[in-house]
Amino acid sequence: MKVYINGKLYDKSEAKISVFDHGLLYGDGVFEGIRSYNRLVFKLKEHIDRLYESAHSIMLKIPLSKKEFIEAITNTLKENKLEDAYMRVIVTRGEGDLGLDPRKCKSKESVIIIADKITLYPEKLYKEGMEIITVSTTRNAHEALNPQIKSLNYLNNIMAKIEATNSGYEEALMLNDQGYVAECTGDNIFVVRKNELYTPPECMGALNGVTRETVLDIARRLKIATHEHVFTRHELYISEECFLTGTAAEIIPVVKVDSRVIGEGKPGKMTLALMKEFKELTKKEGVRY
Repeated sequence: MKVYINGKLYDKSEAKISVFDHGLLYGDGVFEGIRSYNRLVFKLKEHIDRLYESAHSIMLKIPLSKKEFIEAITNTLKENKLEDAYMRVIVTRGEGDLGLDPRKCKSKESVIIIADKITLYPEKLYKEGMEIITVSTTRNAHEALNPQIKSLNYLNNIMAKIEATNSGYEEALMLNDQGYVAECTGDNIFVVRKNELYTPPECMGALNGVTRETVLDIARRLKIATHEHVFTRHELYISEECFLTGTAAEIIPVVKVDSRVIGEGKPGKMTLALMKEFKELTKKEGVRY
């Protein structure tokens, strides 16, 4: 495996950054997870746009133009001879001292691109649906760390994930500090009620996921009414269908939440239709390499 670091490709065993990098010391940086299908990087422009937005929000300068970044990603994929891949794209503040002050980071920002494969959930769960549980770890409040910033400081999600795995679940539902449904540890959440599609709005603590937006676009094209709407666990429990979305997860059905059966206890018709349309879209939308 070849890993891109600051303009050069290194063997995995030689891919290193400084222990004084503030991305390591403080989670001071941003990242994106990106998928490629049959040498097509899905929604690459959208992911790059969000990376630059996150960086701008934390006053982090990315030392590449968007065009250069896209070229670096596609070249890394070519060098690794990967047709289907998962990429982790990272930009850190760079090497500094042991203090918090980012002005002490004298070296330029670090840019890292890792191209590999990922299997987030077993195939069985896509066919039969998964069960999730609500955890006590609440989603970061906007006033503390805006969830729209996809930062390297992911401890909020990790603590929720630990709660889920300790309880024997693959994924956890996170509420915001007001008790409304926000999202899961690594995925956005959707429900179906009366043949209409609902997902929490960004102001509830949900990341504006690229797959989330893709699903909303597909639904509108299929003439399905869509709503970015506040809802509680009660509305979730009595929904007809539920599914999660994410770059790695794609679209995965949920059939039980907190031991409550959702709908008929199997992947619903709308969920299956959206999964099919999404798969078709991954064959034609993105940047070819």
